[in-house]
Amino acid sequence: MITTEAPTRGGARGGRWVTAACWSAAAPVAAWAVLRLTGLERGPLVLTTAFTPYVAALAWVVVVPAFALRRRAPAAVATLAALALLGAVAPRALPDDRPPAAGPTLRLLTANLRLGSADPAGLVELVRARRVDVLAVQELTPRLAADLDRLGLATLLPHRSLSPEVGATGSGLYARHPLSDTGHRRNRGFFFTQAYGTVAVPGAPPLRVESAHPAAPYAVDVVPDWWTDQRAQPPATPTGGLSVLAGDFNATLDHAALRDLIATGYTDAADATGTGLGGTWGPYDGDPIPPVTIDHVLVDRRIAVRAAGTWPVPGSDHRALLAELRLPAA
Repeated sequence: MITTEAPTRGGARGGRWVTAACWSAAAPVAAWAVLRLTGLERGPLVLTTAFTPYVAALAWVVVVPAFALRRRAPAAVATLAALALLGAVAPRALPDDRPPAAGPTLRLLTANLRLGSADPAGLVELVRARRVDVLAVQELTPRLAADLDRLGLATLLPHRSLSPEVGATGSGLYARHPLSDTGHRRNRGFFFTQAYGTVAVPGAPPLRVESAHPAAPYAVDVVPDWWTDQRAQPPATPTGGLSVLAGDFNATLDHAALRDLIATGYTDAADATGTGLGGTWGPYDGDPIPPVTIDHVLVDRRIAVRAAGTWPVPGSDHRALLAELRLPAA
């Protein structure tokens, strides 16, 4: 005797367990999209938010099977969430229009030196080869500062504002052109210092540059320190002098705190040139964790970003970020 099985409602394949599985896959994607769109990351969510680009890429792995299995509701939810994440992340791969800056070009490099363990010869060679005009460093130690000068940085970038310290709290700013109003301030979270100074670039208005280094949210109990330091970063001055904030922000463009800072009048250099998805930190001590983009060059919106890219620094777990800027004319 031949029998036929009655089709399930709507022609869907499988039963309740398949539906439940589709919802179980769609729900985290939807929750991540809500988190990213609302900027409500708190506690451990601050750490996970950094990996939003990977979730945006993998979200479609949920969408396709849900449609194939004819689970329309979870498929629709997953699709909307995937599109929302794609909309948040994809613009970083697309170059923006440049402001009409007509002044001199400035090459600015920022590098986290990992407790002073970065190879000084490699960093000096990078400065020389890429014709760097301004170098902002984090985790600068007294010994590394001396080695850098011994190997030629004093000749390449003779002007400086330095606060070298043993451990992770030191910072520095080196420049080819004269610096004024130099100094440093100390963050309240992890007590990292941020060296600063005003660069006198011939043919351009004075340019204030600061080496940024807020606290790292590596554990839940230090997230409040991260928030404290993020909120203390100097805002842009769109109606005042030109400013650049460059360094290890311990935050990505998916963190609301960094987006709020940029909204004061900055442009993220890598984002502006379509290279904003390049990882700058990781893998971490060999752990199989994908890289994240936590190093940034934030420039006044009156400054045109011509190019941006990352470069390896031997001995550091960060990649240096180089931005080529076109300043307004004086």
